[in-house]
Amino acid sequence: MATRPTPTQNSAPAASSLHLQHMTDEELRKVFDQFDANGDGKISAAELSGVLSAMGSDVAPADLDRAMAEIDADRDGFISLTEFAALCGSGPSPESELRDAFDLYDQDRNGLISARELHLVLNRLNMKCSVEDCARMIKSVDGDGDGSVNFEEFRKMMASKAPAN
Repeated sequence: MATRPTPTQNSAPAASSLHLQHMTDEELRKVFDQFDANGDGKISAAELSGVLSAMGSDVAPADLDRAMAEIDADRDGFISLTEFAALCGSGPSPESELRDAFDLYDQDRNGLISARELHLVLNRLNMKCSVEDCARMIKSVDGDGDGSVNFEEFRKMMASKAPAN
């Protein structure tokens, strides 16, 4: 089972939370946009802290400052899409990335993502939706009809995602 990132050395919280190196440009942009809460095209320290907190990784201010300094190559105080892409360019295997993503939603660690768990995580990420909306989302990928998404269903859903637009 994957371990949760811990707020310790340098940018470990950010780097270990972002195992995204095999994403398409469009998928990378979508993840970047989730971090970029105000839509200004760059990620501030406050936005990075907010997303990491929503993912269950409370980072000490000093650790966040070190992470920002390490990621912010042009030293403008923000993370650009290019810097974000470079950050996401290294990490574990695609399988462990997928497991980490699944584990983010599987809050009770029972191997299933319920509508309530999906609702909790999406709302923490400021993606407001009802439990009923989440149940409909789950139903659309629930291959065995048990009302939850298991890892294999999650894997199939992620593999079949086509870029929007």
